Amino acid sequence: MQELNWFMWGLDLFSGLFLILVGFVVLAIVYMYIADKLQTKQAVRHNYPVIGRFRYLFEKQGEFFRQYFFAQDREELPFNRAERSWVYRAAKNVDRTIAFGSTRPLDSTGAIMFMNTAFPTQDEDITPILPQTIGPHCREPYTTKAICHISAMSFGALSRPAVTALSHGAAQAGCWLNTGEGGLSPYHLKGGCDLVFQIGTAKYGVRNEHGHLDDDKLKEIAAHPEVKMFEIKMSQGAKPGKGGILPGIKVTEEIAKIRGIPQGHDSISPNGHIEFKNVGDILDMIARVREVTGKPTGIKAVLGDVQWLEDFCDEIERRGEASAPDFFTLDSADGGTGAAPQPLMDYVGLPLKESLPILVNILIQRGLRKRIKVIASGKLIVPSRVAWALALGADFIASARGNMFALGCIQALQCNKDTCPTGITTHNKKLQQGLDPRDKSTRVANYNHNLHHDLALIAHSCGVTEPRQLKPSHVRIVLESGLSVSLDKYYSHINQ
Repeated sequence: MQELNWFMWGLDLFSGLFLILVGFVVLAIVYMYIADKLQTKQAVRHNYPVIGRFRYLFEKQGEFFRQYFFAQDREELPFNRAERSWVYRAAKNVDRTIAFGSTRPLDSTGAIMFMNTAFPTQDEDITPILPQTIGPHCREPYTTKAICHISAMSFGALSRPAVTALSHGAAQAGCWLNTGEGGLSPYHLKGGCDLVFQIGTAKYGVRNEHGHLDDDKLKEIAAHPEVKMFEIKMSQGAKPGKGGILPGIKVTEEIAKIRGIPQGHDSISPNGHIEFKNVGDILDMIARVREVTGKPTGIKAVLGDVQWLEDFCDEIERRGEASAPDFFTLDSADGGTGAAPQPLMDYVGLPLKESLPILVNILIQRGLRKRIKVIASGKLIVPSRVAWALALGADFIASARGNMFALGCIQALQCNKDTCPTGITTHNKKLQQGLDPRDKSTRVANYNHNLHHDLALIAHSCGVTEPRQLKPSHVRIVLESGLSVSLDKYYSHINQ
């Protein structure tokens, strides 16, 4: 009988402790829910309270379990874990060092390696990055000290808090922000940063009722002191031969007003500018925009067929060097976008590794290299890729997705569905709440500062005093044999 009493007492005690434990678990869940909804440092936790914490738990445990359950560091596309991890750490301004050894296969075909010197640049020999002036003959030329800038991202493709954060972040970093083809929004202007206004094929923000350029609207845009340059977009890396696509679900009343289009309908730009029938038409529009605005004007394109580029240079030669664009933004076939047909994204256009040397070499041969600044764009999110582009002849680089990662992007691939879990590419107010522009603007600035800092590390290890002094001879590329050759020899067939 006594043993039965002890058993019942133990059972009661166990039941009581279990109920207390359940109570603590419920209270903990309630606490985490409230804490997650109130914080704005991590958008995933804010938008998906409690369960969103598992993402960060798995991310932290990933290095231990990855070999059994997850992809390796260098396997994922379009950006692998190692690349994203560097950007996240740079944006948070935390330790960017790693230990034990590189997870990057150094003998894989196409791998690049920078050639360090026995006499790296000492601190006292480092020179500051020299300012570069674009459009020196314009009424209002533009000068910048930064090498790395924020590539085109439209308001519409991106949310209000995302564009606001980019604007403030660009101002803190001292770089420019490209508006994308969706027009100039109040959020681009909020931070007071330097802006490049992009004129897409639909000419949103500067079009008349027939879809042609409107000079009065051009003047209105140019009147903003923040707008420093104009970029005429001919094609984009992720969708060459196809205009911009903004799904109707993302065309809000505000976006429709800025673009001058119906609310709730797909915003699909024409495949090309209706004014362009030949290379002369391109130069005519460049001259018109430059004359109306008084500001540097260039073009953006992804190269495929290069004969038009030869014809373009022929026409510049006939008209005179002054008729040339002030800059050429070269996009890569592996560039990004909010929405594009998969066949175009996967199969059309040349990547930078082939198109950048072609463009630079043609400009050199035609005597236009000093006249036209080259801006490289397309997957240039880490210092090594930036250094590689500079070595191949770029003057500047522009990155969109690197800065999206700095905003908190987790590569969920939801950009075209208005369901972005981090609030960056959605107009769902609930999902946007987790993106605090004040916090994210600091991360954007940190990322760009650290991108320049680590870019300089590579340059100094190669013995040059600043990054733009890098040359093809400073870089080697691995061949199928597993051995490497310097880029100047690798691209010798282009330079002949």
